[in-house]
Amino acid sequence: MKKIFLIIIWSSVAHQIVKAQTPSFPTSSNADLIKAMTLYEKARIIMGLGMDVPAFGPDKMPPDTAKPYNPVDGAAGTTYAIARLKIPAIVLADGPAGLRINPTRANEKNTYYCTAFPIGTLLASSWNPTVVKNVGNAIGNEVAFYGANVLLAPAINIHRNPLGGRNFEYYSEDPVVSGKIGAAYIMGVQKNNVGTSIKHFAANNHEANRMNIDVQMTQRTLREIYLRGFEIVVKEAKPWTLMSSYNKINGTYTSQSNDLITTILQKEWGYKGLVMTDWFAGDNGAAQMAAGNHMIMPGTKKQLDDIINAVNNGTLKIESLNENVDRVLNLIRQSQKIATLKTIRNKTQNAAVSRMAATEGMILLKNENSSLPLNKPATKIALYGNMSYRTVIGGTGSGDVNKEYSVSIADGFVKAGYQVNNDIIKAYNNHLIESDKNIKPPAMWFMPKELPQEMDIAIATLQNEAATNDVAILTIGRTSGEFEDRALSNFYLSDKEKTLVKNISDAYHAKGKKLIVLLNIGGIIEMASWQAAADAILVTWQPGQEAGHAIADIVSGKVNPSGKLATTIPVDYNDLSTANGFPGTPAAMPTSITYNEGVYVGYRYFEKATKPVVYEFGFGKSYTNFNISNIKLTNSIFKNQIGVSVTVTNTGKVAGKEVVQLYLGAPSANTDFSKPVKELKAFMKTTLLAPQQSQVIQFTISKRDLCSFNEAQSAWVADAGKYEVLIGSSSKNIAQKAAFTLPQTMVVEKVNNVLAPINNINTLKL
Repeated sequence: MKKIFLIIIWSSVAHQIVKAQTPSFPTSSNADLIKAMTLYEKARIIMGLGMDVPAFGPDKMPPDTAKPYNPVDGAAGTTYAIARLKIPAIVLADGPAGLRINPTRANEKNTYYCTAFPIGTLLASSWNPTVVKNVGNAIGNEVAFYGANVLLAPAINIHRNPLGGRNFEYYSEDPVVSGKIGAAYIMGVQKNNVGTSIKHFAANNHEANRMNIDVQMTQRTLREIYLRGFEIVVKEAKPWTLMSSYNKINGTYTSQSNDLITTILQKEWGYKGLVMTDWFAGDNGAAQMAAGNHMIMPGTKKQLDDIINAVNNGTLKIESLNENVDRVLNLIRQSQKIATLKTIRNKTQNAAVSRMAATEGMILLKNENSSLPLNKPATKIALYGNMSYRTVIGGTGSGDVNKEYSVSIADGFVKAGYQVNNDIIKAYNNHLIESDKNIKPPAMWFMPKELPQEMDIAIATLQNEAATNDVAILTIGRTSGEFEDRALSNFYLSDKEKTLVKNISDAYHAKGKKLIVLLNIGGIIEMASWQAAADAILVTWQPGQEAGHAIADIVSGKVNPSGKLATTIPVDYNDLSTANGFPGTPAAMPTSITYNEGVYVGYRYFEKATKPVVYEFGFGKSYTNFNISNIKLTNSIFKNQIGVSVTVTNTGKVAGKEVVQLYLGAPSANTDFSKPVKELKAFMKTTLLAPQQSQVIQFTISKRDLCSFNEAQSAWVADAGKYEVLIGSSSKNIAQKAAFTLPQTMVVEKVNNVLAPINNINTLKL
């Protein structure tokens, strides 16, 4: 009872701090405020308070900054306050898996821990926008409670290559999944009267030399794959802000690209929010202002001087600067809504949302002879693998969260009532303590930590343990984070891991018992060489602070797995269309990278090249079975749109959810214009269906869904001919087909001829 009382008191104090430190915004219009500002103040308000980072030079912002309103210790940045005009500052904070702020503060007893939610890849694997919206709402609750105004999330770049260091933050290899999941997240967060900042716009699909690398690609590749997810989010969710990326696209820094930020984002898509740079991005503050990048973060004295000088010498129009100031003022006005709220942090409820979401996105890849669930609580488990005891709950860098606790897989199983072999627990605890002595800390605190090597276990020991335990569970773990891509060796199992899989499998199979493998990973790994040794494989991803509880929920059958792969798992790394040349040239410090694969990334490539994969896009098993039937189209001739419906029935013995995926196969009017075999256009997850229960799923196919981007016409074009509707539970498992005809070629949307590559790009022809 005492603990509950303290929480209520702390919540009340938090309201008072927020309300007391929030000054009222002036009643003057933006135009009057801008007119009253000096040039210095205009140049100053469009950037943050600076950051003392030696790597970016010795220059610091002038020491004239008014104390920012409601400083949130550990937040990523704060805007500039102009006290004489009563313009307050606002707070911007990471991150995508939960609010990232410092958990403790000097001379304070209060703590500021936040809930660690599942990584973005897991959220996308749920294929459930409703669940993701609930996660966003819970994160937004904590953003508002702790007094931040803008959450620097979500990150919706494409899983172009599995070695991308921040793939754990990103959603999918497919822009429709990325866009729909990202939109749901944003709508959830912004329900709390706090903003989001979708990032990184665009093509930040690798970390190697990300601040300078030039990404070369065709206009079609850019429009169809790397901008499409952002377009969906901007139009459907209206994020308060958008963050431009570090890299260049076809020779120009994104934050300095008028074509990208003004022409495409603001004119073509109609975006009305604020555009900010990533921290220390670009090399010319005046060019960023002219491009329509409204705010520079965190800001340096050099950028400040450059902007003032550019206005004075006429190379930057004062009108451009004024427009950017106007956007900053609009954002500050939006942020004042939080001042009137009485927010209570729903700590217990938010943890429950994290646990629920984690189960929703875990993927059962293999389940021979119904090896799972282990629905007998007294099951004796031999639990192997370092990450069974040090479970990775998320990635590092700006996607990290300072949480109050986390639940390991071992703790989750014990709490669920399983008998976890205590001798094995002790052996791993001792091994991890010894391993820590030989592990060097990362070069910087926010970079990924080296994981300990797996323990050598004698075959005789495994044989004895197989005799006394009911089942073996082995966890294979990976971590990754900001600033560096995964090494190729990280994609494959180490020799020790391979030996461990084989020896455990042999020992337990010899006793007629099973091996279950848990993949505690942030990005996909090679599986073809070892998966036959496992009876069941569950991808748990990095599931947030409730990891162990959520995994036990799936393993026990308390929750039926319903996650699906949002990224293809290839047979081998070299099978990928993006393997050659990643992460750019020269290899040591890449300055450029060319997307020669064009639109053929992920399943689009594997389907077109008829190349086998281990597990296809959209794949995921269940403890029950489903039947998709009775496809119906509202018309056989396309006019403005076509409705599609199917019936999904649970034909198994336990309740479960199915993800229904709609793909479209499109004709081509030009044999030189290669199109994918099929492309995902829509998806929907059923409600929890009881055995023999059915649900009718309905989709609408729009004109834009028929289109490819035609560079010669600078337009989205739907070619005349026959279109095939393919509905199933994965990109390969198509259960229902139908077709309609488009009588005449349609130019659905004419756009601007911008962002053409500097050099000719010979894209993959299939």
